[in-house]
Amino acid sequence: MNLNTISNNTDTIVAVATAPGRGGVGVVRVSGKDVSPFVAGFLGEKTTLKPRQAYYSSFLDADSNPLDQGLALYFPAPHSFTGEHVLELHGHGGPVVMDLLINRSIELGARMARPGEFSERAFLNDKLDLAQAEAVADLIDASSSQAAKSAIRSLQGEFSTKIQAFVERMIALRVFVEAAIDFPEEEIDFLADTSLRKKLDALSADLIEFLSMAHQGALLREGITLVLAGKPNAGKSSLLNALAGQDTAIVTAIAGTTRDVLREKINLDGVPLNIVDTAGLRDTEDEVEQQGVKRAWQEIEKADAILYVIDVSSNDKTCLEDLWPEYSQRFSKGQHKIISVFNKVDLVEDFKGQDDGALTAYLSAKTGAGLDGLKQTILDTVGYQNQAEGLFSARRRHLTAITQASELVVHGIAQLNATNAGELLAEDLREAQRYLSEITGEFTSDDLLGVIFSSFCIGK
Repeated sequence: MNLNTISNNTDTIVAVATAPGRGGVGVVRVSGKDVSPFVAGFLGEKTTLKPRQAYYSSFLDADSNPLDQGLALYFPAPHSFTGEHVLELHGHGGPVVMDLLINRSIELGARMARPGEFSERAFLNDKLDLAQAEAVADLIDASSSQAAKSAIRSLQGEFSTKIQAFVERMIALRVFVEAAIDFPEEEIDFLADTSLRKKLDALSADLIEFLSMAHQGALLREGITLVLAGKPNAGKSSLLNALAGQDTAIVTAIAGTTRDVLREKINLDGVPLNIVDTAGLRDTEDEVEQQGVKRAWQEIEKADAILYVIDVSSNDKTCLEDLWPEYSQRFSKGQHKIISVFNKVDLVEDFKGQDDGALTAYLSAKTGAGLDGLKQTILDTVGYQNQAEGLFSARRRHLTAITQASELVVHGIAQLNATNAGELLAEDLREAQRYLSEITGEFTSDDLLGVIFSSFCIGK
């Protein structure tokens, strides 16, 4: 692996591998080149542990007094999570007990692990590639069963296998193209070969399909930030309560009840949904409400999608673009996905919505009529398709890399069609291959690795 080591692998590291707090069992994990001093220090000089067999014992302090008692497990290198020798102590899961075991480990020569350092060492020791290492964190953080299933697929290597298949196809095409460049005296025009162009077109189409699948995985992992916006008393808070299935926000007939940002997390067909309720958008002399309106626009700017709630029982049909002309250009370019939600249809006799081709929903947040239709519109707007099978966990950096690779292949095909220049095609294929290889960590800067692993929890 062409990668400079980003951590000092000569150190023995230790951390609590279980969640903080109180529990029946807590696990302290030690990893390093040699854990025999820790076996002797915790379990006694004469103790010998058999690989991968649980050993019941007291865990001793420096004076051979028991700190705790539980199970000890030894995983010899390279057959461990990190690829190093690993000792795990399964004791009682109280924070004081865990601190005692950690402090004793430090006395015996370990240091506290940095966030993600165990996974980092697994990556550096070729136990996991980078996409698999990230899937460990994604599995821990999964907020829905579908997100967990997609993360385990990535952890098992499905995502990496697909990436490697694309890389191999690019290598085969590069060999073909570069052979044509290196041997121009051949009578056969390799670059004009129809099979080459068919393979390039197929590669481009498959990358686009793969990007769509990765986008689905990213939605499952990261969720959608959905902002409820609108004028006062349009029913935003009622809609928040309806989507959440509980009374999260205060609802009154008084305009301007919501003065601050309210947040609620729900699962929508397996997709994590981060709902943000905001203050009503209007000019006001109330200083507190002014701050609420200011924060509302800040949330709107950051949203993945906006539910602009309109009271159909009123005569005010002002659209979101009209309320803040400064943002009209962004809205027109589609940088913000806006769903117009016509609320309070229960107050209008014989109400009939109009299908004007725009993203719209008609409902009553009070009665729940039309709510299922809105939920499906939300999923359609962000491009989610309910196809749990075959999905894998993906991150923003993965989407960026696949997009760049896809665009380079398209550019290379265009160059070949326009100029028959094999050199330009070969360079685009080389760059596309490099982008995909960054996903698995074959070519990745140390700085990027530091950022990725620092986002993990301690003990993983």
